[in-house]
Amino acid sequence: MAPLRRFAVTILALLGCVLAYEISISEKDALSEVCSGMWADERTYINVTFSEKSVGRIAMIIYEFSDIRFLGKVTGENTEWAQPTYVCTSNALQAHLCDVSQLGKFIINLPSNRTINDTSIWTESVGFKWNISGVESAFWNPPGGIPSPPPSPENSTVNWKRDDNYRPTAPSYIYNGAPIHYKVSKKGYYCIGAVPVTLVEYGNSSSPVHAAFDGTVYFRNTFNGHLSAADHPKITFYWLLTIAYLFIGGTWGFLCYKHREDIIPIQFYVSALVFLLVTEMLANWGYYRYLNAHGRGITTVAFLIVTAILDAGRNALSFFLLLVVALGWSVVREELHVMTRCKALAIAHFAFGVMYAVAIVEVELETASLGLLFLFIMPLAFTLSTFLLWIMYGLQATIQELRARKQTYKLSMFKKLHYILIMAVVIVAGFFVVTTVTFSSRYEEDFASRTWSYRWWLMDGYLSILYLLVFSSTAYIWRPTGNNRRYVPMSLLPNFY
Repeated sequence: MAPLRRFAVTILALLGCVLAYEISISEKDALSEVCSGMWADERTYINVTFSEKSVGRIAMIIYEFSDIRFLGKVTGENTEWAQPTYVCTSNALQAHLCDVSQLGKFIINLPSNRTINDTSIWTESVGFKWNISGVESAFWNPPGGIPSPPPSPENSTVNWKRDDNYRPTAPSYIYNGAPIHYKVSKKGYYCIGAVPVTLVEYGNSSSPVHAAFDGTVYFRNTFNGHLSAADHPKITFYWLLTIAYLFIGGTWGFLCYKHREDIIPIQFYVSALVFLLVTEMLANWGYYRYLNAHGRGITTVAFLIVTAILDAGRNALSFFLLLVVALGWSVVREELHVMTRCKALAIAHFAFGVMYAVAIVEVELETASLGLLFLFIMPLAFTLSTFLLWIMYGLQATIQELRARKQTYKLSMFKKLHYILIMAVVIVAGFFVVTTVTFSSRYEEDFASRTWSYRWWLMDGYLSILYLLVFSSTAYIWRPTGNNRRYVPMSLLPNFY
């Protein structure tokens, strides 16, 4: 039965290599810990594998982040400056922070009304079987039994020179190549930690055996693929946006064909923007589908660059068209003397948009410096603010001009556009406040665990939906109709409709 179970776990590991989100782990990492959110059902799990180059012994733990409060005990006085001890070492044993059954494992500090089965915590002392030789072999299976001299309090490592009450035992988990399998049955933010444990040879404390390891953690979510649980909702999101823009594009194309004799210049540009939007949504959907199926590589980098360019191009063209419309081009006046400035602003917004689009995918927000975030956000925010202020100023001037000319039909169009933009500015301002408050706590320990499931919505989804609403509302106002001649620049004679 045991070989069959081992075979099944091995098959799961092989499947995880292909179908799971993968993160490397090593003793060289600053924290020797990796974490990821997980969408859970009866099929989800975490597999941890180590390379054959791994040596020594490690204290290993897997847990859902909400249970971090049960890890470690405070050494000495329980004050705000006291530091908790997380691994059961000889010093922890002598300080009565743990017992011999926890030696080499993480210390679990549970209240009296809880047991380990009430938590998500799994912890073991893991040794690497293929490296059991020499010093380590002498510790785990010494001739004549384990020696028991007095404990050595000055040694901060796991010291094998102990009396009978502190006798070490072999690691509770001998790693022999099969993956360490952890079943996940509840949605959450799961972490895997591995801390090297230094072994000290009996009678030769100057020759410690230092653990060294590198491995891979596979997160098998409810979906099959290489995307993290935090990014996977983007596949469905961009597919729905693609359908929405295809519907808008189909409706716009039908109206253009039906009223093809009366199309004005601005409607040609809107048609181009609709085509760009459909292309961009398909590209974004394809990018995340490909990334989920194949993982990161040269192809995904190229795909990312393409989607970043399309996204920045869509934004720049959208604001450019909104600006020239607000200034009255093609409807109130045939030419704009500030057209060159409008184009320059659009080009700058496009360049900064490419930088931002790449950054939100490649930069880790938890570890990024404030200066780096400002480098990607502030230039784009500046051009965006310039666009918005100029658009609102130009729109007000155009509305006053149309009101003075008593061109009521055009005036009603520009008033509707004004209301739409005011609504958008209010929503963006509220979004900015919410985002600022959310990310102001990004250095807090539980930031990632609190925000992993909806952070993509704050960074990407929310603004995409707002854009869809603003664009579809504006396109409806400027849609091709049988009265297109009312849009074109006319004489100063009043018209009443």
